[in-house]
Amino acid sequence: MKVVVIMNNDFHHYTVMLKEAVNGLNVKANGIYVDCTLGAAGHSKYLLLQLGKNGHLYVFDQDITAIKHAKKHLAFFVNKGMVTFIKSNFRNLKVTLNNYDLTKIDGFIYDLGVSSAQLDQAKRGFSYQKNATLDMRMDLDIKKTAYNVVNLYSYNDLVKIFYRYGEEKFSKQIARKIEQARANKPINTTKELVELIKKSIPAAARRQRGHPAKRIFQAIRIEVNDELDAIKDSLEQAVELLNVNGRISVITFHSLEDKIVKTIFKKYSTIRNLPPNLPVLSYDQPILKMINRKPIIASEDELKENNRSRSAKLRIVERIRN
Repeated sequence: MKVVVIMNNDFHHYTVMLKEAVNGLNVKANGIYVDCTLGAAGHSKYLLLQLGKNGHLYVFDQDITAIKHAKKHLAFFVNKGMVTFIKSNFRNLKVTLNNYDLTKIDGFIYDLGVSSAQLDQAKRGFSYQKNATLDMRMDLDIKKTAYNVVNLYSYNDLVKIFYRYGEEKFSKQIARKIEQARANKPINTTKELVELIKKSIPAAARRQRGHPAKRIFQAIRIEVNDELDAIKDSLEQAVELLNVNGRISVITFHSLEDKIVKTIFKKYSTIRNLPPNLPVLSYDQPILKMINRKPIIASEDELKENNRSRSAKLRIVERIRN
């Protein structure tokens, strides 16, 4: 099924695994839910359609542009008082929800990474296929930009983030090329950066894989937005805030994100290691159970409609005790 949210000519989005992710929450009509990654509001809208008059959805997004568009798209639910918009990084879940006197939530949904809308807005600088100033900020209020990373980070720091966040085997060559280029003049645009990356990778290697800049742009974006640490912080808080029988549904798009989600879910769904013959006490018991042992992937029908769903993985857990 094709699910496209179109708000105007410069803001559109294909909602990845819409029904799988939301239905996986086992939504209660009068429950309290949190969409931690509002984006174009596809998941939010489908979730709101399942809530009754006493149900409520809190939505987080650090991108003010996304919130402005979502308010229009969800106007029906806004008018009914069913949704609350929060401009904040989802790593601030606990303190922010506590400000609304919320200590227990029936479900959280995450659609991680950069949104299609952000990629398609050239001026944001997320895309290696569109020329723009080096930005890549999800939250336009933060100071660090891709320009800062590319022009101010040391050679060693560039190598580290290219390896760690981009898993790029030509990290040293690319970092050295950047260092040499910026010694003459600052690197200002995505096009300039893409050309430097292309020159750093042997022609044979470029022919054997996708776009040569994909891994580096991912690495810089993660660094600018501190994405991986934010995911860890947020998921730990979500587990703490989750009601018994409540669920967390998370869509990831690359191995680094998925590894974090898998590790945290496993930590809370596994009996703690104990010496042999010791009784298993209540506090040693897991507080979560995995709803799907293996990640759910997009259907063939969805893949035909949206190639960006190809790398998506969905994991769902349920809280089984306090």
